[in-house]
Order: sequence, then structure tokens, then C-alpha cells
Amino acid sequence: MRDDGWVSRSRRYLAAAGVITGISGLVTAQSTVWAMQANNGPVVAVASAVRDKTPGHLAINLVHLVGHQDKPLLITGTTVVLLAICAWIGTQAEAHPLVPELVYFGLAVIGLFSVMRLPDSTVASTVAVVVGLITWVVVHRFLTAPIVAPGNPEGVTRRVFVQRVGLVGLGAAAAGLVGDLSSRGRRRVEQARRLLHLPVTRGKLPRDANVGVPGIATWRTPNDQFYRIDTAFTPPSIAPSDWSLRVHGMVDKEIRLSYDDLVGRRITEDWVTLCCVSNEVGGNLISNAWWSGVLIREILAEAGVKPGADAVLQTSKDGWTCGTPLVALTDPNRNAMLAVAMNGDPLPVEHGFPVRMVVPGLYGYVSATKWLVDLEVTQFGTFSAYWTQRGWGEMGPVKTESRIDVPRNGAHTATGTVRVGGCAWAQHTGIETVEFQIDGGPWQRAELGVEGLDTWVQWTGSVEVAHGSHHLVVRATDKSGYTQTSVQADVLPDGATGWHTIRFTSG
Repeated sequence: MRDDGWVSRSRRYLAAAGVITGISGLVTAQSTVWAMQANNGPVVAVASAVRDKTPGHLAINLVHLVGHQDKPLLITGTTVVLLAICAWIGTQAEAHPLVPELVYFGLAVIGLFSVMRLPDSTVASTVAVVVGLITWVVVHRFLTAPIVAPGNPEGVTRRVFVQRVGLVGLGAAAAGLVGDLSSRGRRRVEQARRLLHLPVTRGKLPRDANVGVPGIATWRTPNDQFYRIDTAFTPPSIAPSDWSLRVHGMVDKEIRLSYDDLVGRRITEDWVTLCCVSNEVGGNLISNAWWSGVLIREILAEAGVKPGADAVLQTSKDGWTCGTPLVALTDPNRNAMLAVAMNGDPLPVEHGFPVRMVVPGLYGYVSATKWLVDLEVTQFGTFSAYWTQRGWGEMGPVKTESRIDVPRNGAHTATGTVRVGGCAWAQHTGIETVEFQIDGGPWQRAELGVEGLDTWVQWTGSVEVAHGSHHLVVRATDKSGYTQTSVQADVLPDGATGWHTIRFTSG
């Protein structure tokens, strides 16, 4: 007969068996994803479902709270919750032997529905779920059998359990290794990207674009510092040889383009600043780069847009969609392009390689589709895109805004003359003036660096400060004559407004 102490210890063994079972199923499922080159694994798919069901305002708040860590944290949280459930499942093996398998089946159903809802999921993603379920059932029985078997001495039970844990660990490690060796997709794409020689330039920085004040964001944003906001947990890996673009809908002639077709066309290059609609007043979800690509208006003209069309529905390889005003894509004065390069290099995978859309003057959620594979000429009334169906506006024009970079909020400076500065933007309109105000005094006109029509501009000036606390405010006026409003508005539904204000101390 087993004493009460062993009963208590056996529950811990069973809980450990549940956790190890959970990990084993995740490993084999992910290895299957890698081996079969599936686009989505069950954990990522479940995390994606949680993301998509999160109310828009809450999602934005989380992005501002954790920044680029939102997706890793969501995946980690999903995994932790799953393993906690598995630990509980393990403790039920002795008293309720049918419960574990029923719960594992239920978890697999959730995973299955999660991968099936993603438009780029294939049969391979479903197979991964099934492999994970089989692993759970087999490993659970294998690990818990010596613990729940009646009559075994405690020492024998413990030894057999440890031996089986070791075997499971070796099996999981082998499965993970096989999956990793099979994961050639991303590495193949990266290699293909490195070998590309595109007919593009690196872009010459305009003279006096940087005003020379340390602390202001550099006028050209390096690729690895360019802000990234998208819904992809794992960026799609698309080799140029596998990429194609379909242009269809309200057109006279459907067009299909391969990567070679696209880069063989006339390449346009331009400085364009991109801004996320989630950018709060004073936020950093804005960057500037030299983009190279093919003008979308030339492709649409070739397809022949039919009367009545007013939108183009863009679709990413991962199924993300956005609707772009047709007039923004056909405007002869706006370099809306199918971009293939960024700052002179082929697009980084994280920024849309091999092809993405860049549209000056529009927030990214209505224009900047990464991993672009489909363009449908249509009407706004016939579709609902990813973010607009969550309450965001349809048109998405970038609002005139300005930001203080120097000094930082809460900084401590010397007394006397203090250099201040930052950046301002009104893409596809241009900035006319920037003014700043110290401690409620008169507005002072800032010195401006060089800008392009579709880029941000740096501004700078000097203030005289005494010992104590101070507040600095900035506002911009664009070339249409509009001065940004002081009224504070949230990013929903179409971008934040308000004057950026910071506080600092001197002395």
C-alpha cells in the first residue's frame, strides 16, 4: 500500500508528466510545420486567434505598452497557459483516466480551428495538429503508466518514470533536430535575397537634411531601426522565384506578374516616410527610407481600370488585407509603388520581401501591405479589410504632426541656452513651418532641415532656461496652410492629434 506521502509526491510526478507531454506535443507539431514547410503552426495560430479577437483599442494599448514584444509575449503566454493545462491534465490520470485524452482532444480541436481560419494555412498545418495530438496521447500514457500502476514499489516507480522521461526527452530532441534541419524555407529565402542584384541605388542623402542636433532621429532610418507594425507572428518566407502578383477585379485585362517581370520594368526611386496610424502624439512609429520599385499606376493603366472603381483591395501572403483609395494609387504626382528595395538593399523579410506596397501620404493600415500577392480593383462598399472592420477609418490620410526629440521628456539640462529639436511631417503635403513654445511664452519659429514632399523634416531652435522645471510645446503648419490642432485625440479611428508637450528640468 502507498503512504500519503507517496500519494502527494505522485501528484507532482503526474503534473510533471503532463508538462513534459505538453512540450513533446508542441515540439513534434512544430517539427512537422518545419518539415512540411507549413505556413502556420498550432501555437502561432491560437495566438493569432487571440490577437484577432482582441478589441482594437485594447490591442493598440498593448502595442504601446510592450512595443515589438507584443507577438513574442502573446505566443509565450499561449504556451504557458497550455502547459499549465497540461500539468492539470497529468494530475487527473489516476482518478479520472478518460479526462486527459478528452481534454487533449479538445485542445487539438481549438488548434485545428485556429489554423483553418488562417487563409494561408495548408493541409500541412492540419497534419501538424494531428501529429501533436497523437504525441500527447502516446506520451501521456507512456509517462503516467508506471505512476498509476497499482502495486509498484515507490523506488521502482520513480526509476521507471525517470527512465521514460529520458526517452521522451531524447525523442523530442530528435524530432526538433529533424524539424530544424528540414526548415530550409527561411534560409533559402534569405540566401536568395542576398544573391539578388537589383537595378537600384542607395539614395543620396539631401544636403542639410540632418540639422546636426544630437538626439534627433536620423533623417534616413536604417533598415534595422525602421519601425515594424504588422499582424504576422512569423513573416512569410517567399522566394522571388515563387512570388507572383495577381491584378484583377474591375479591370479590362487581368495581369499576373512574376518577380522577374516586375524588376524588369522601369524602376522608380524616392524618399518616402511611412507612419503607422497607431502612432501616438510624440510617438516613434514613423520612419523614413529610400524606396525603389515600380509605379503601381503604370500597372493599373496597363490593366485598364473600369469606371466606378474607387478602391484597390490589397492582400498579403499571410491573408492580411487593406483597402487603398484608387485615386492615391493613380495620382501622377504621387509615387505609389510596388517596392522591391529599401535603402538600396532588397527588402528585409520583416519589411515585406520580396514585394510590398509603399503609398506616400497614407497610414500603413490602408496602404503598406507587406508580402503583397494580390490586388483587386474594386469599390469600398463591397469589402471590409482587416482593420476597417475593427472600427478604423477607410481613407487613412496621414495627419500633420510634429514631435520633440531633444530634450527628452523628463531630461535634466544645464541652465542658459538649450538646444531643442525634433521632426515634423505632413506626407504628400509638406511642412511649411514649425513653431515651439517654452513655458507658455510666445511661439518661436524653428529652423528646418531639407525635406521632400513625402518625407518628414527635422526642426531645431534654442531656448533660454533658468533653474527649475520647464515645459516645451511644438506645433507644425503644412503647406496647405493647416496648423495642427491642439485638441488631443486618440489614434482611433484615423490617427492621433494634439501638440506634443514635454517637461524637463534645468540647473
